[in-house]
Amino acid sequence: MSPLVDVQDLRVQFGHTAIIKGISFSLAAGECLALVGESGSGKTVTSRTLSGLSGAGSRVQAERLAFAGTDLRQLDDRAWQTLRGAQIGCVMQDALGSLDPLRPVGQEIAEPLRLHTALDRHGRQARVIELLRAVGVPQPELRALQYPHQLSGGLRQRALIASAIAAGPRLLIADEPTTALDATVQAQVLALLESLRSQAMAMLVVSHDLAVVSRLADRVAVMHHGVIVEQGPVEAILHDPQHPYTQSLLRAGRAVHFQRPALAAPKVASVERFDLPLIEARNLQKTFIGPDGQPHVAVHNASFSLRAGETLGIVGESGSGKTTLTRMLLGLERPDAGDVWLNGRPWSALSAPQRRQLRQRIQVVFQDPQSSFDPRYTVARVLDEALHVAGLPRREWPARTLELLELVRLDASVLNRPPLELSGGQRQRIAIARALAPNPQVLVCDEPVSALDVSVQAQILTLLADLKSRLKLACLFISHDLGVINQVSERVLVMKDGEVVESGPVREVFDHPQHAYTRALLDAIPQIDRPAPAPAHHFITYAIAI
Repeated sequence: MSPLVDVQDLRVQFGHTAIIKGISFSLAAGECLALVGESGSGKTVTSRTLSGLSGAGSRVQAERLAFAGTDLRQLDDRAWQTLRGAQIGCVMQDALGSLDPLRPVGQEIAEPLRLHTALDRHGRQARVIELLRAVGVPQPELRALQYPHQLSGGLRQRALIASAIAAGPRLLIADEPTTALDATVQAQVLALLESLRSQAMAMLVVSHDLAVVSRLADRVAVMHHGVIVEQGPVEAILHDPQHPYTQSLLRAGRAVHFQRPALAAPKVASVERFDLPLIEARNLQKTFIGPDGQPHVAVHNASFSLRAGETLGIVGESGSGKTTLTRMLLGLERPDAGDVWLNGRPWSALSAPQRRQLRQRIQVVFQDPQSSFDPRYTVARVLDEALHVAGLPRREWPARTLELLELVRLDASVLNRPPLELSGGQRQRIAIARALAPNPQVLVCDEPVSALDVSVQAQILTLLADLKSRLKLACLFISHDLGVINQVSERVLVMKDGEVVESGPVREVFDHPQHAYTRALLDAIPQIDRPAPAPAHHFITYAIAI
């Protein structure tokens, strides 16, 4: 029987630079192949080539490149548009960039239904709600009316998955499909993907999370510098790897990943802490008016304090209030009630000009540094702008720039390059250097490693721990990844539906969780060495309905 996907000696280059250097693999109906490897290994280019999105200026060559017997090398743009959505569904890593910012997500999900099914308008609307509910979106009727920028990263990712599977494609190409999702929603989405595969949908999954790979994949192909260095059944690759590069990936994955029940002590630096909190949240509350005209509580009565040299981890599912809480701490959103105090002084109640004078004391590192950089700037200009805003005299910029690069373990060779030309790990280091430019007391890290592969994650986490120790920083670390929180934090705060449901020392909370939601988060974490649970029955029912 012929495979659904057949790739032989695929080569992709941009200009004179070869990105994919001759790879081969096949994929049968109902089978899942995972591509793993570090940033820059060629995983994403491979997946985009199979969906006809390799990009302008690319040159694609192959001995064979076929889907369901169709030679993909011969397709023009119109033929690709017919194939994508109906036969090949795509979940790209950047959900915000993949969703149309000018229309509600419900309309985005309805588009493939309009193009590739016979459903009428009312049928499409009902199907959109069903799809959103299937991928774990709470209040799907409300969320369908919202625009991408009004949703959290995890909610956007789920909406993108719903759009990709809407028309029931035969092949789903998913590039980091669970990166922005907390453990409980990740488990729900993985169960959905498993049930879809059981209905003969083939999947090509790109992921840096080896626990997700162990749960979902039948076979694994390990990519390094544009070639597949090892390929085989998931059990053989993850438990008896032969290639040194695969072995190094697994070591890094197990070092970062959360392993239970033998919970290792958090690998945080021990530094002096002071009695006076550097930042304190007192009974914060925030309510927004939704597109349905009704008030929706984003944060309710949230309180905590953070001292110098300490890291507080904040965890919770998408929509739990983490982002709104962070915006209030940064002074980007004014609380409806409660106060934020910075270094013993009121912060949230200040006017914008008054906050501007103190803003250097609290800085932020975002999940996606590339979207926070001006694409026209070089690294040198990114750092110069930060030093200018910090008020440093121009004559001191060169020396301070080199000092910042040394802090994040980069050399001066990156200064004349735009961030787009750097790897994901290098870009995140530049984002950290920019945040450190004004010598802050508090560093807010909002999902700073979720988009990075495991080996780079380990490097960035080690760097942040070292900087916290050397600079006596207070760190607020927001993440859906409990393994990361366990590694970097002394204390943890668990949020659900806008409320703090549990808080305390990270070992105490993770070893002896008191709240049912915390226990559910911990139980839902996929593990490299743990067998996958059976998919939930309602997912199987849903898959049959596609």
